[in-house]
Amino acid sequence: MKVLNNNHVRVVLLVWIVMMMMTILMSMTLTATRTPQEWKTRSIYQIITDRFSPTNSNPNQSCLLYTYCGGTFTGIINHLQYIKNLGFNAIWISPIVMNLPNGYHGYWMKDLFKLNPHFGTESDLLKLVKTAQSMDIWVMVDVVFNHAGPVGFDFAEISPFNQSSHYHAFCEISDWTNQTQVEICRLADLPDLDQSNPFVFNTLNSWISNYIIDYFGFDGIRIDTVAEVPKSFWSNLKQNILIPKNGNIFAIGEVFNGDLNYVAPYANILGSTLHYPLYFTLRNIFAQSGSMYQIRNIMQQARSLVKDTSVLGIFIDNHDNPRFLNFNSDYKLYQNALTYVLMSEGIPIFYYGSEQGFSGGADPQNREPLWTTNFNENSYLYLFVQKITNFRNSHIQELIQNPLQVERYAANNFYAFTRGQIFVATTNVGSNYNQLQFTITYHPYQNGQVLCDVFWPQDCITVVNGQFTITLLNGESKIFYPQH
Repeated sequence: MKVLNNNHVRVVLLVWIVMMMMTILMSMTLTATRTPQEWKTRSIYQIITDRFSPTNSNPNQSCLLYTYCGGTFTGIINHLQYIKNLGFNAIWISPIVMNLPNGYHGYWMKDLFKLNPHFGTESDLLKLVKTAQSMDIWVMVDVVFNHAGPVGFDFAEISPFNQSSHYHAFCEISDWTNQTQVEICRLADLPDLDQSNPFVFNTLNSWISNYIIDYFGFDGIRIDTVAEVPKSFWSNLKQNILIPKNGNIFAIGEVFNGDLNYVAPYANILGSTLHYPLYFTLRNIFAQSGSMYQIRNIMQQARSLVKDTSVLGIFIDNHDNPRFLNFNSDYKLYQNALTYVLMSEGIPIFYYGSEQGFSGGADPQNREPLWTTNFNENSYLYLFVQKITNFRNSHIQELIQNPLQVERYAANNFYAFTRGQIFVATTNVGSNYNQLQFTITYHPYQNGQVLCDVFWPQDCITVVNGQFTITLLNGESKIFYPQH
């Protein structure tokens, strides 16, 4: 059976290689995947494909959030300009493989080498990648190496991993401090692939190399459930696939853990992970009034443990956690969190719907359909985020040249930093706090230099006697830049 199964995979791979070459010949405009250094120029808009936009112009205005709502690849194409206008130049889309019923999110793999028909066809996906790249929007795809869809113990439904030998023996993860258990047991009863099995190992590596990277031409990959797979697998992936292709393809891994000592080794192997330790810190600071000195502590710790913090994924919302506005509905606090995420060191990731004030709770309530907003480009938060991203994009070279932020002032309720000549001031006092003032004496500016706020350009201050005073009204954030 093992020989037959391997032959089957060889045939499948041969078919895909032939199709890949045909596609390349027909369309030579697909851009090669990008390196971590190149991704520093990007800010990412995260999409749940099923929840962004359907193909038709009369979408379902209400849907059951635990199953398919109708979003497609073509729907994303139709609204790429909405994303570009918001100021983002990369998108992260859901896993594309065929899923078991109700797998609208993409994480319940049924067939590794077929697309999810709910999202569209191969030609639709190729068109999405090509169209986005033509608009200078890079495309990152979510991928899963850890598990298949929830089939219990009848693996015949999964292709090509259709035998029990392709999976670890049954157990559920109950102790997250037991790394062996984390790697060999099931997460949420999802069959756990055994990457030490040669067939599983070779198939997964062929799939990511030949199908995901070469055939579709994605610019980068986001890897799900990284800590649930042995580090040796990721080391092999990095050294034998990601680095050889285009001089180091950008991959960002998900290690859902707030402990930097736990997360850092994965970041150093893959090159980048989602910065969950900072996420939990920022949520505590801005949603729960925690001390802003925590930013200093987490940044110092990250730099001591992670080889390159400037490529970590920075976020305040995503599909696996209740939205910020569900924890705290104060828009001023949210604006401060967004200001920090979009301007701090790292690659910013912005969750779809945040620009429309979505406030859903735990999964699936945080996965609302965006089309119910009619893609409003005049909403309060859309315009607020747009100001930051437009400024970020126009000063991207300065940000690249200054990848690490320099702390300029820290207090329990105030934190300020610079990147080059850009000065960012944030607070966690909220909208009910009338006025907050801090005098800045540690900064990179000359006497007489005039600094103006990105949000209110008429709000300018002058450096006098080596210092200037920041005034924040009603819990606002500010971004100052020298007037030339």
